[in-house]
Amino acid sequence: MSQITTHILDTSAGKPVKGVSVILYSLNNDSLWEEISSGITNEDGRIKDLITENKILNPGTYKLKFLTGGYYAKNNIRRFYPFVEITFEIENEEHYHIPLLLNPFGYTTYRGS
Repeated sequence: MSQITTHILDTSAGKPVKGVSVILYSLNNDSLWEEISSGITNEDGRIKDLITENKILNPGTYKLKFLTGGYYAKNNIRRFYPFVEITFEIENEEHYHIPLLLNPFGYTTYRGS
């Protein structure tokens, strides 16, 4: 399993969100974001292979950028956020699951398992 995984649930519809691009960035020493990888949510709203299984990220600050605007445009739903960015810290080699609970005018996240 990838060290970083994610999923998106549309809480207004009670369904997983498929087909959303997600980009993983790391914050480098110059305080600039560098893209590490990207993926697209599957039928279950998940990305299980954002980074290769054997790759371990260094401790540091990272972010996931969820390009959610297209999901709402495709479904002709008015929304407030064109994308969502979740910034988090990696401290060790543990698995980090970062879910996004989404609706057109709000979102929440937590560290999952």
